[in-house]
Parts: sequence; structure tokens; C-alpha cells
Amino acid sequence: MENPSSSKRTTAGALEENILAILDSTEADDTHYANDDRTSFLDAVRAASLVPEIGTPPTYKWFESIFSILRIGKSLELTMASFKLLNELDKCFPRVHLSAAADEMKSSSELSLIVENEGWSPFAFSLDSTSSERVAANNPGGYVDSFGFQHLIENLADATAEPNFQASEAKSLGNMLLFQYLVNVLEGDFQPRNSVYAETANWVLLRESLINMLLVSRKINYKKLMKDCLGIMCKLYQTNAGFTDDLISSKKSMAVPAKNFDTAAAIALLEIGQNTCTAMQKFFIMIMELDLSKKMAETRGSTTRADGVRNPLLEIVLDELTYDEDILDSFLQVFNEPKWKLEIVVQYLWKYIGKPSVQTRRSNGPTDDASFSGALKCFSNVTSTKTTIKKIRPELTQLLLAHGLQAHLSLPCEQHVEGTSVSSEERSISSLIEVSKDMISAFRNLKTADKKMEILPLGKEALFMAATIISAQS
Repeated sequence: MENPSSSKRTTAGALEENILAILDSTEADDTHYANDDRTSFLDAVRAASLVPEIGTPPTYKWFESIFSILRIGKSLELTMASFKLLNELDKCFPRVHLSAAADEMKSSSELSLIVENEGWSPFAFSLDSTSSERVAANNPGGYVDSFGFQHLIENLADATAEPNFQASEAKSLGNMLLFQYLVNVLEGDFQPRNSVYAETANWVLLRESLINMLLVSRKINYKKLMKDCLGIMCKLYQTNAGFTDDLISSKKSMAVPAKNFDTAAAIALLEIGQNTCTAMQKFFIMIMELDLSKKMAETRGSTTRADGVRNPLLEIVLDELTYDEDILDSFLQVFNEPKWKLEIVVQYLWKYIGKPSVQTRRSNGPTDDASFSGALKCFSNVTSTKTTIKKIRPELTQLLLAHGLQAHLSLPCEQHVEGTSVSSEERSISSLIEVSKDMISAFRNLKTADKKMEILPLGKEALFMAATIISAQS
């Protein structure tokens, strides 16, 4: 009698060979017929793994082939199809996830991490730098290591820095989609690990995370990588805003659009560019969460010299925003995650307002002075306001206060984050009223201290929100 498991493996092997056979004769070609075969291959994988209620798990070779199409495909349709299929497969067959019991009971005490060590991953961090360059040259559609990731970011930074950058360029689109997919993989690996770490304090879980292995690698220039990422995010936002204005103008105008305005490029940039900005924000948030978890591990003595030393991303972002005020507005517009946005605004303000009270290395909570409401108090009278605007321009102060209020109001009421300046007390009704009154007072004192100052549209929106909150609770 035939062994059922052996029969199952034979069937799976035959299915894999049949699906991969579609690509055998056209793997290196870039013709219409070759692209048709690649499309058929993607459809076959989808039919085998995603369409059935219990699909066939994708094999290494399937994943490698789909990833290769994403990396080197010259057809936008194929690039988008492979990108979508990879994300759907990862969602259906995750490499790292919480146990089903933990998902159902939602009990922190029952959290259990499941890691599919044999699962396929687009990342490979075991190669030395010489091997990395050789592999990249011989197999441009293969795995990505730290060197390859930095090279991808550098290419995106160079492309977005071009004065006439067009998102419709196939290579730029492909690089953006590749980055989005890699961030999705990093996030899928990091989030469940960080959830379990919060309950178990087992630093090994995060030490072995993909994002930590990426950042500790000696193959990358960490600080330059972070600066390039910040530049890409801000530049994409600025380009999107410009294209949006042009698109609106062309729709409103009865005249023929200018020759240098490409409507298709604008639409492509709006979608791909916005999604890339979102992916960059997720990348930043993961790193800042990792930095926070690592700081907690250091206080417990869980880290070692092998974990390396790097500047927290928050410090790098603050330095860049401080020394390049031109990107401050763009960053605050595009970075909309309330917890970390509020932390960035508060720390930026305190760099100019003064020093908050000293906090020891092992302190468990934030200092009162380093809060958003504490920063607002420094604008409670004209004298202190005049002192502050000598160090920071009134326009920048308006932006920071307005964005700070937006982030503050966006936080959930029960939010409490160890190690940051956000506390649950600030989310109480009485605190909201107090913050709203302090916001109105701050703008009033800014106007008194600088009579020539014009209140920005964003400042007017902040004042309207503050007045609405006070009126609703009175």
C-alpha cells in the first residue's frame, strides 16, 4: 500500500515542476511571448496557493521566480502583478506569527511566537561584502542583503533628487515597489516578535529579527541610510503635492495642458509615491520601536557588545529637521503616526525652549516637563514667547504647535507609552480642555510678541479645533 505522505509529496513535486515549466524556455527573454508566459506562471501560482480554501504552500522556487520578476521585470503590469502576489502569499503563509490560541484569546499571558525557520525570505544576511557584490552582479533578481538594501535606497534617493523626476519610469516604479515589499516583509517579521518581547522581555527575539540584522550589518552606512530615507520621503511628498496641483489645474482649465505635464505620470506618482511614503513611515516606526525596545533591554542588562551601538533614529531625524528647516513642513505633513509624530514635535520644541528635568538611565517613566502640554506652558506669557522665537522662527513654531495638537488629538485615550513624552493623563477630558486653552494662549502670545506674524492656514485650523473642544465641553 502506498504511503499517503509520499504520494502527497510526489503530487506537490509534480505541481511545482509543471508550474515552473512555464518559465523554463523564456526565463532570460524579454519578449511579448515571454511576458505572457510569466503572466501565466503568476496566474498558476495564484490558482494553486490562493484560490483553493486550503491552497498549496508556495515552494522556494516559486517564491524565487516571483521575486525575480518583481526585481528585474521591465513590464509595469508584471511588476505590479508579482508585487501583489508576493504580498498576498505572505499574508496567507506568514513566516512569523503568533500562535492561533493567542490570536483567538487575545491574552498577553498566552502569547506564543511561531517562526517558520525553513520559510523563504527575500533577505540574506550571511554573505560577506565581497560575496554580496558578486552575487548581486551575477543574479540581479536574487536575494537582498544589507549591501543590496542600501544600494536600493541610494538609487531611490538619486532618482527622487532629479529635478524632473517622473514616477512613470519603469526602473523607479520597480524600485519603489521592491522597497514597499521589503518593508512589508520586515514588518511581518518584526511586529509579532515585538509583541511577544513586550510581555517576555526576551531580547533574543528582536536580536534575531530581520530589521535588526539589517541595521547591525557592517555593510551599511547606517546614518547615511537613514538620511537618504528621510530625503526620499520628503521629496516624494513635495513631488506628489506639485503633481496634484498640476493635475487639478489641468482638470479645471479648458486649455490644453502644458506639454511638460504628463497626466499619466502624475497619477502613477500619486499612487506609487504615496504608498512608498507610507512604507517609509512604517520603516521609520519599526526602527524607533526597535530602538525603544533595545533601550529597555539595555536597562535590564540583556544586550551584549555583539548588538552594536548606533544613534537612535529619533535623534537622527531631529538633527536633520533642525539643520534643514526646508524639509520640516514636508516631514510633518507626510509623517502622520500620532505617537511618534508627537514625540518628534515635543523633542524639537524642547531643543529650543530649554532643558527638561533630568531623567536617570533606569527611570521608568517620562518627565512631566518634557510633555506637549509642558511645551505649551512655555508660551504662556509674552516674555517667554519672545525668548523662544529668538531661537526658532514664529512660522516654524506655528507648524510645530499645530501638528503637535493634531497628533495629540489623534492618540487613543488609553495610550500610555513607556519612554516617551506621551501619557494617558494628557488624554483626559480636562487635559484636552487645558491643552486647547494653552494652544489659543500660545498663538495669542506669538502674535503679541511678533506683530508682523501672519497666522498660517494650518495654525488657523489648530485654533479652530482648540476652540471647538472648549466650546463642546463648556
